[in-house]
Amino acid sequence: MKAALFRKPGDMALETVSDPRLEPGDMLLRLSAAAICGTDIRIYRGRKTRGVRLPSILGHEFTGAIVDTGGHAGWKTGDHAAVCPALPCGTCRECRAGFENICANLTAFGYERDGGFAELIRVPKAFIEAGNLFRLDRGVSQLAAALAEPLSCVINGQDIAGVTGGDTVAVLGAGPIGLLHVMLARQRGAKRIIVVQRSAHRRAAALDLGADVAVTPDEAEGLEADVSIVAVGSPDLANLATRITRPRGRISLFAGFPVGEATAFDLNAVHYGEHTVTGAFGLTKTQFAEALDLIASGSLAVDKLISHRLPLEQVMDAFALAEQGSALKVVVTN
Repeated sequence: MKAALFRKPGDMALETVSDPRLEPGDMLLRLSAAAICGTDIRIYRGRKTRGVRLPSILGHEFTGAIVDTGGHAGWKTGDHAAVCPALPCGTCRECRAGFENICANLTAFGYERDGGFAELIRVPKAFIEAGNLFRLDRGVSQLAAALAEPLSCVINGQDIAGVTGGDTVAVLGAGPIGLLHVMLARQRGAKRIIVVQRSAHRRAAALDLGADVAVTPDEAEGLEADVSIVAVGSPDLANLATRITRPRGRISLFAGFPVGEATAFDLNAVHYGEHTVTGAFGLTKTQFAEALDLIASGSLAVDKLISHRLPLEQVMDAFALAEQGSALKVVVTN
């Protein structure tokens, strides 16, 4: 089969590799759509290494059609499916407390398991038995459903930060994740949505997707939000969040920040403003199911984020597009 084989940072190419070897009870999917995440780019460039094997196949946002059911009842060849890509151990302290997304022994597609940038994808028996495989109705767009994973992460972040109807929400950073935050905050009934973003074309995209105001960081000074979501790993934007969040407001440090670099954060602003500061990582299966429901019902038109669609044969062109920053969401199809 053809797959984008990641050999080491900066070295990835479309190659012919062996088809996945199935163990008893495993399923096999034929790729329908795999979206490129900013994390995939960070792995490719060597800026993220935790859990990544060499060589491996990246991609944790994908859908596919079943080629081999692995003998699982209720499934048949040709069924469309989406995979919640992270598998918790189910036994650690975090799992027992219901926080499977921060499981101490988490394994995931695109990291410990070969991911979606391939013609064929093995879904291990453990993922199926844990309920990580979700059937897609025929009417659901395979491209849109590939965005269930990032939407699930956004749901997790807004659940933790307590975004509800009537809130004024500031989203700092209008990449694909920031734009999903805009869309979800609007769907949840936010009173006002402010987007902070330097790029003019991404500010325009934010307005198209439901933001009320889109400004540069300099123009944001003096604005006020109940909840500020830092959707890109910028210490400057994190500190801006402390200045525009009202007293006793909430700040979500949703994005990961550069590892090994000093990150200054205005602790006194948090102290005197009595801000609640939360992190957010990953997703749960329940949130993945919620994301798929929102997509299938048309409540969130996530397909509006897809700016480019390229075949697997052009996967490296797709990565180049995603890395340039001019694209929104880039999806690879089979």
